Amino acid sequence: MRIGMDEIVNAVCLNLAERHEVPPTSVEVELLYDEEQGFSAEVWVQGRSRILIEANLKEAIMRYMLTQYNERVYPSQITLDVEDEIWADIESA
Repeated sequence: MRIGMDEIVNAVCLNLAERHEVPPTSVEVELLYDEEQGFSAEVWVQGRSRILIEANLKEAIMRYMLTQYNERVYPSQITLDVEDEIWADIESA
C-alpha cells in the first residue's frame, strides 16, 4: 500500500493534535527531505515550532494506519521515499 504526501501530513496532524489536545486544524506541517539528514517535518502547534525526525513520522503513520485503515503496521514495514513529492510505501504483514 502507498500513502501520499497529503495522507502523511494528515497522519502527523492527527497524531500531534491528539498528543497536545488541540484540534487537528490548529497543526501545520511541512514535510522535508535532505540527502544528509533524511526525512523530517517542521510542525507548528499553537504557534510553537518543532522538528520531527523520520522515527516520529513513522510513528504518526503507524497510528494513522490503525485508526483510518484498521491495520496494525510496524516501523520496519514503512519505507519513506521521495521523487517529486514524499510518499510512504507500507508492506503487508
